[in-house]
Amino acid sequence: ITGTIQNDILKEYAARGTYIYPPKPSMRIVTDIFEWCSHELPKWNTISISGYHIREAGSTAVQEIAFTLSNGKAYVKAALEKGLDINVFGKRLSFFFNAHNNLFEEVAKFRAARRMWAKMMKELGATDPKAMMLRFHSQTGGSTLTAQQPLNNISRVTIQTLAAVLGGTQSLHTNGYDEALSLPTEEAARIALRTQQVVAFESGAPDTVDPLGGSYFIESLTNEVETAAWKLIEKIDAMGGSVNAIEEGFIQNEIARSAYEHQRKVETNEKIIVGVNKFQVQDEVPIPGFKIDDSIRTLQAEKLKRLRDNRDRAKVDQLLQQLNDKAMSGENLMPIVIEAVENKITLGEIADELRSVFGEYK
Repeated sequence: ITGTIQNDILKEYAARGTYIYPPKPSMRIVTDIFEWCSHELPKWNTISISGYHIREAGSTAVQEIAFTLSNGKAYVKAALEKGLDINVFGKRLSFFFNAHNNLFEEVAKFRAARRMWAKMMKELGATDPKAMMLRFHSQTGGSTLTAQQPLNNISRVTIQTLAAVLGGTQSLHTNGYDEALSLPTEEAARIALRTQQVVAFESGAPDTVDPLGGSYFIESLTNEVETAAWKLIEKIDAMGGSVNAIEEGFIQNEIARSAYEHQRKVETNEKIIVGVNKFQVQDEVPIPGFKIDDSIRTLQAEKLKRLRDNRDRAKVDQLLQQLNDKAMSGENLMPIVIEAVENKITLGEIADELRSVFGEYK
């Protein structure tokens, strides 16, 4: 079986906020998955280390790769402490980056990130070139989409798509033009797909590896981005790594400062957002948004109730106690979690049981 799990908890503390447990037990869960998959699912990509959410929270391009690679370094060190082979698990690490508006800066960012990760993995002990490769998925920048004149977002997504392709992305998600208003309609999703297909089959951009390599401007900008990113990583290393930097609030504060500065520039017209602070249209005609049938929520609640009513309660209680015991003991949690799911124990129940051991991060 092949596939990918996101499994990146550090970006939750730094950017998105959907964490439950404190950082250290959360890192234990991440490395438990590394360990289990190395034996049971060797072709599974055990983490997708995400810069996307960091950028969406307001970071700069430099901060995106610096914080993401620092998080990656923390995961590698945690796996090494667990006794895992970097040349084995290193091949299964993947990344997830944002494709933003500044075409050349984004290309330089992707190029710099590849060089930096290879150097970082080599310094951490990797000897297999495949374990030093930075394989990444990218998604066009949702935070760049505007509710005003939403059809302009088609142009934004196209530029971002081209940046990702020229930067060497392995896979790509293109956003719908109406996502500042709602979930994408079928038309918006189709245009997003066609944007990828036009770039793939008509532009010639994917025909060669690193097509902008050798350009004085791109090479200089790549070096500039890399140098600035290393400086940030050195600061984080001096704090003891990403976990400590997050617990001290350093990464969150840096992102917040950049987000504030961006918004200040928009509101003072130092930075032009077409249709928002310049080239506005009066009496804009609204576009129809996607509407969700709320009956889906009721149906799912009923389905969950039926599942809970038709299971062995004694077995459920027994397995939840075993989960609690193994969480306390430090054993790998994957086997008991899988057994719990096979016996119809819900994700919420598993999370609550672990919460009783690990606590909740405030």
